[in-house]
Amino acid sequence: MLRYLTRRLVLSLVVLFGLSLLVFAMIAASGDPVRLLLPPDATAEQVAQFRQRLGLDDPLPVQYLRFLGQAVQGDFGDSIQLRQPALELVLARLPATLSLAGLAVAFAVLIGVPLGVLTALKRNTLVDTVVTSLAVVGQSTPIFWVGVMSILLFAVELRWLPSSGVGTWRHYVLPTFTLTLFLLGGLVRVTRTSMLEVLSKAYVRTATAKGQVRRLVVWRHAFRNAAIPIVTQIALQFRFVIGGSVITETIFAWPGLGRLLVRSVYARDYPVVEAGVFVVALLLIVINTLVDISYSLLNPKVDLA
Repeated sequence: MLRYLTRRLVLSLVVLFGLSLLVFAMIAASGDPVRLLLPPDATAEQVAQFRQRLGLDDPLPVQYLRFLGQAVQGDFGDSIQLRQPALELVLARLPATLSLAGLAVAFAVLIGVPLGVLTALKRNTLVDTVVTSLAVVGQSTPIFWVGVMSILLFAVELRWLPSSGVGTWRHYVLPTFTLTLFLLGGLVRVTRTSMLEVLSKAYVRTATAKGQVRRLVVWRHAFRNAAIPIVTQIALQFRFVIGGSVITETIFAWPGLGRLLVRSVYARDYPVVEAGVFVVALLLIVINTLVDISYSLLNPKVDLA
């Protein structure tokens, strides 16, 4: 395990370095933030002074090395727009994104996994057909359409729920529902496929033939051996919700990390974008590592070394 974690740490550092270089190059090529921040009638002297104050008058390699040296110390500089430490702004928005992602994935697991097991046990029946069809529809429906329709129905027409912002539990309902509906489809289908594969194995048929209780056979023998693809799907969904939360947070004006990054990209606020991408990448690396470790716990035959 120690050897695996050491190798994972080294690879993570390489990934973060490559990502920082890629993001810096893309942001630098996107345009000059000075022109966005200064009025259109700013003189060339004012532009030069402001660019010097931001450190943008240095050659790009010098700017990158300065950024990398500060990033290693956890300092991504101050936001060009808000004049606040970029990392603090990102970390302040992170709980809103994680809480929404956590709720959506939790509901998807609590509903999707049992439904997937049920469809596997009821293969080729009406229950299997209905649930599988609904799962395909839910996974195929665009998130933005579900979000907009939810706002029109529950916020505008019925006025049961708020359409935007965060505050009480009622603000979580619509964005959580929108994300959960999309996540359910993939989880139901993966669970069903994995369970069908395991239920056809000889050891499951043997346990059933010996007279063991069907419920114990399903959950103790079949589900445990089918869990690795399911855990992988859950991790993929969590990564999707964190990394792809832009649409949902924009539709519901959710004060999360995704919405902050979109605004920062449009404003060419380099420090915030760099800090946000770094934090998201770090989260994804941690999730991948935990998933790999869970494989060895679910199946001792999996060797991480």
